Amino acid sequence: MTKRALISVSDKAGIVEFAQELKKLGWDIISTGGTKVALDKAGVDTIAIDDVTGFPEMMDGRVKTLHPNIHGGLLARRDLDSHLQAAKDNHIELIDLVVVNLYPFKETILKPDVTYADAVENIDIGGPSMLRSAAKNHASVTVVVDPADYAVVLDELSANGETSFETRQRLAAKVFRHTAAYDALIAEYFTKQVGETKPEKLTITYDLKQPMRYGENPQQDADFYQKALPTDYSIASAKQLNGKELSFNNIRDADAAIRIIRDFKDRPTVVALKHMNPCGIGQADDIETAWDYAYESDPVSIFGGIVVLNREVDAATAKKMHAIFLEIIIAPSYSDEALEILTTKKKNMRILQLPFDAQEASQVEKEYTGVVGGLLVQNQDVIEENPANWKVVTKRQPTDQEKAALELAWKSIKYVKSNGIIVTNDHMTLGVGPGQTNRVASVRIALDQAKDRLDGAVLASDAFFPFADNVEEIAAAGVKAIIQPGGSVRDQESIDMADKYGIAMVFTGVRHFRH
Repeated sequence: MTKRALISVSDKAGIVEFAQELKKLGWDIISTGGTKVALDKAGVDTIAIDDVTGFPEMMDGRVKTLHPNIHGGLLARRDLDSHLQAAKDNHIELIDLVVVNLYPFKETILKPDVTYADAVENIDIGGPSMLRSAAKNHASVTVVVDPADYAVVLDELSANGETSFETRQRLAAKVFRHTAAYDALIAEYFTKQVGETKPEKLTITYDLKQPMRYGENPQQDADFYQKALPTDYSIASAKQLNGKELSFNNIRDADAAIRIIRDFKDRPTVVALKHMNPCGIGQADDIETAWDYAYESDPVSIFGGIVVLNREVDAATAKKMHAIFLEIIIAPSYSDEALEILTTKKKNMRILQLPFDAQEASQVEKEYTGVVGGLLVQNQDVIEENPANWKVVTKRQPTDQEKAALELAWKSIKYVKSNGIIVTNDHMTLGVGPGQTNRVASVRIALDQAKDRLDGAVLASDAFFPFADNVEEIAAAGVKAIIQPGGSVRDQESIDMADKYGIAMVFTGVRHFRH
């Protein structure tokens, strides 16, 4: 009995050659629409779908393969006489191979001018139905959704006259992943269209971008996936201009760095980061000076760190960065001379380029945090804060220089792991106390790092001070201005302690825990 294949693809890469080889092997080919036109034009004889169904394609192609002559031919179990007899009684011929890929829904909704009607029209119905029928019956039917699998299917058909069960099973699994991802995109699109913010089912889909050598540690297997609808301002979409492949920890650190720099738009700024915490932030009127400040913040911790700059990297700044060991440099652009400097004798240093003008769009993306047996979902901490709404709660008011320093400190503290403390002046960070189990320990770490540089310095805390001893510790170091959320039942004790030592204290009313 002649074997029959059904071919209907929107992605026609390699399909003519595949069909030609099938014909050489003696297969009949059923085809539809544009695929049939392409195959006929290439001289590949095909059977029209309406010759199989007995019905014409109708409703602008919406109905063409949804027919018992198609799905009966796909779903009939070859090991059950009752199925084969039903097929014979109803004049249904079996279909042994399906090659289908789907309407370009993803490509359609990525168009900036896409209309709702266009999106709906590009939801494939017949394609997923054929794929699922064929995949369900993979005991007998080979189903191909990815042109990358054409070669292995042809090799097995040529060698053995059929594909192996293992191959059919593997291809069926790929089909169900493919249709699940396709439906996830449709579900996400409609969920947004109707404004549903807490759907009862979370349907998200990602594409494998990079298998990783290992995860946080060598004993951990890991992979890097990218959103099916890519975020332009993201490490997953970054253009890598130099260096070896990013590691798991590189990607996490780089992601933290590009989040921080989003909050610093108005002035040239450089952020240095190590192990998910900023170790240096510098602001100036030019990017070279901003680098100087970021480096001076902590010349020890920056070694082997990640640096992100929010202006084009020029030659002068590149020379200074080239002089030390950095894992990754990220910027919106690089001058030709700067790129040449940075890549000279630095073949392993990763240099990434990102579209900083796409930062705002990246802020609406949800954050997903895996826990054993579950997934936490939240908005990013990108609240817009207005210093005019902050409240000075002490007798002493901050000076203008201290106000500028407090703004820098408050922007910076948001990205320090909690319990987080940061000490800055008006143009650079001076000390960082991240992630301690009590706040006074974080205070001591930050102050110790900033010692001998505390003239004009201020201190920020990511959450309120539960006890006044924090303020006493700060006063003893000589810091004269503090910014914190407020909101403790012991706020007055902290305020009184600040007044005792002539410290200006500002409450923002916003907490910035970062775990």
